[in-house]
Amino acid sequence: MADEGGFYIGRDFDPQSGETTSQDTQYDPDDLTTHAVVVGMTGSGKTGLCVDIMEEAALRNLPALMIDPKGDITNLLLHFPDLAAVDFQPWINADQARREDKTVEQVAAKTAELWRNGLAKWDIQPERLQALKDAAQFAVYTPGSDAGIPVSILASLEAPPIPWEGNEELLREKISGTVTALLGLVGMHDIDPVQSREHILLANIFEQAWSQGEDLDLGELILQTQNPPFSKLGVFDVNTFFPEKDRFELAMLLNNILAAPAFQVWLEGQPLDIQGLLYTPDGRARHSIFYIAHLPDAERMFFVTLLFSAMEAWMRSQAGTTSLRSLMYFDEIFGYLPPTQNPPSKEPMLRMLKQARAFGVGLVLVTQNPVDLDYKGLSNAGTWFVGKLQTDQDKQRLLDGLQGATPNMDRRVYDQLISSLGKRVFLLHNVHEKKPQLFQTRWAMNFLAGPLTRAQIPAVNQLAGAEPIDPAIHRELSPIEAAAAAKPSPGKAAQLQLEGGQELTGSSTRPAVPGGVAEYFLPNNLSFTEAFQAAGSAVPEKAQSLGLIYRPALLAQARIRYLNRKYNLEYEQQNTILTPEPDRRGVMRWEEYISGNVDTDALDDKPDPRARFGSIEAPLTDSKVMTAMKRDFQDWNYHNSSVTVRANEELDIYSGPQVSQAEFRKMCAQAAREGREGELNKVTDKFDKKMDSVLSKMKREQRELEEDKSDLSQRKMEEYGTHAETVLSLFGRRKKSLSRSLSKRRMTEKAEADVKESLQAIEEFEREIKELQAEQGEALDQVNEHWEEIASQVTEIQVTPYKKDILVEAFGVAWFPHYVVKIDGQIMELQGYSGMARV
Repeated sequence: MADEGGFYIGRDFDPQSGETTSQDTQYDPDDLTTHAVVVGMTGSGKTGLCVDIMEEAALRNLPALMIDPKGDITNLLLHFPDLAAVDFQPWINADQARREDKTVEQVAAKTAELWRNGLAKWDIQPERLQALKDAAQFAVYTPGSDAGIPVSILASLEAPPIPWEGNEELLREKISGTVTALLGLVGMHDIDPVQSREHILLANIFEQAWSQGEDLDLGELILQTQNPPFSKLGVFDVNTFFPEKDRFELAMLLNNILAAPAFQVWLEGQPLDIQGLLYTPDGRARHSIFYIAHLPDAERMFFVTLLFSAMEAWMRSQAGTTSLRSLMYFDEIFGYLPPTQNPPSKEPMLRMLKQARAFGVGLVLVTQNPVDLDYKGLSNAGTWFVGKLQTDQDKQRLLDGLQGATPNMDRRVYDQLISSLGKRVFLLHNVHEKKPQLFQTRWAMNFLAGPLTRAQIPAVNQLAGAEPIDPAIHRELSPIEAAAAAKPSPGKAAQLQLEGGQELTGSSTRPAVPGGVAEYFLPNNLSFTEAFQAAGSAVPEKAQSLGLIYRPALLAQARIRYLNRKYNLEYEQQNTILTPEPDRRGVMRWEEYISGNVDTDALDDKPDPRARFGSIEAPLTDSKVMTAMKRDFQDWNYHNSSVTVRANEELDIYSGPQVSQAEFRKMCAQAAREGREGELNKVTDKFDKKMDSVLSKMKREQRELEEDKSDLSQRKMEEYGTHAETVLSLFGRRKKSLSRSLSKRRMTEKAEADVKESLQAIEEFEREIKELQAEQGEALDQVNEHWEEIASQVTEIQVTPYKKDILVEAFGVAWFPHYVVKIDGQIMELQGYSGMARV
């Protein structure tokens, strides 16, 4: 069957015949010192291959740390060497059995037979299954939860076991990652370690302590945040760089973590002691699985960063080796090693990809999303297991990455091989081998039950005999207690007894909602600190969070569409009702309960598993009343919904609510301006023509005036000359006629009359010009006034919706999260969801 020197992971696959051969596929475990990447779509057999690899590692006493974001790798604890149906039965999905119209016992027997035959086909004997069960100590750890073995982060704040001198660069990188992860936990994201005051302050506090070999814990970190153990940061004193008031706010954020009961589980349990997580005291290998499926993204990133940093620090304390010493497995690296962004996890992962080989530590990184990966960083991986991919884009992106790491590879050959892959068939690209290899994965020795839920973790740990290292924190549960912890009894009453005899009401079981009534979970989108801020208060020093409780509320939300082409109207409106106290009779004055809109896409799929629930009361308990209320809500929207359309019918301009009054008036003013300009131009042209005509006549008259003046001057000269001659003739011998002199006089008078007439005509023309100018001004003023009046003729038109355009997109019971807070012995509730007025 398998050469004990190599990992037996399957059998060679012949792409020509499409058949699996009889030749075992052996993989040299020492090749994992150059790391491995497993890529394949959902359903490609990726999980089975990874289980095979980790089984082989356990059989060779190779320890491993495994990060399990989905719950698949917890199947490594399902060892059933006897292949008895009774062993499979607790892990059979009862819903699946019902769908197959079989009992759980029947499906368990069928599954046991399937596993027996599958293992036999791959020449795996029961002795090997027993050897696997006995090979390593398996355990599931649950950071941030006590469902499994909880993990304490306090050890991550302790000074690393390696000296500061000579390791400054490494330890500063570890500090940077730890601080970034810690700040992400309190809601600070996209932090620049060089620009962020918070990051710089905390990093210096860590460096001050670690450089002196001193440990930190959260309490000490909070105190030193308020009162740093140094007076300057750079050239500035601490108070100038980071004022005391601002440091107090940061300390309060960190203190909220320490004070919150939900976070206490992070501070207790198994420390991140890598040596203890990899080996038992007697040198037996451990396979430690860190189940993080229950954590939100920020806490996942926080823990993954701490774990890689801790592993890196431990690695640095080991002697170098060329053989595989241990494995670190990550079941889904999407989001943790992206190509462009720099989440806190990326730097320690890249450093380990580059440096872990020298210490015999191999990384096995798995993803179903080959597009969003840092292939430059993954170029350090020597082994690639490639399964069936979902799209050609995935394949081409993967080929780009492989070609970047192996420039001499034949891309066409790899393209064809990857395209031919079927389920459980993988392409093995190993830099230590001459050519790529196709193989089909062998049958897994562990039972692949699928992703396990957090409720199943206590039972699976009990099955493997897993125990926490510190028995003072967690004791071994009896079978009855383990079963009770794994599956709480439905309808179990839950009242939390507090100090002073107070009782915190609520049930750990969610009350049933009537059939036909929709159920929604409002997201807990306010942090503990934000909840106090929303309530208009700072977080009191003695405030203690006792967890979450969901209170039922009526959620009714309608989306109304308005469409009217005449009015250029295409608009959507939402009416939302969110109230914890609807009328018990179901008679609602909806307008009295209007609240902010609820983003239905942001609703949670399920509630917080640690929360309690308030009881449901009428009318939320009566499906008939709720149905009638829904109809009434739709009718109310139909009869009471409208939008205002602003209109200027003279200008033929309309606008809906999306256009402000100022913008609408601007539109009208612009249209009126354009209309006015056109009319002004017409009036101006009209008067210009009249003016041109008068000016032309006046110029002609002015020319005639000049001619008349010239003629008058000449006549006067002639008249003066004739008079002089007549007078002189009286004294001379030659007599001049008096009639000639009179004739000249008449001609002069006529010339004077012509001049006077021209002057009068010119004066008349000038008067006419002034009148035309006045008329033009009046006409222009009238045009301006006319268009100003038109521009101001704004009316409002109410548009109501058609019934078909009213969609009730949410109507039912909404579970509203509240923080339960204890302050000075008093219990109060704070809203954990934003989006409505305080209720």
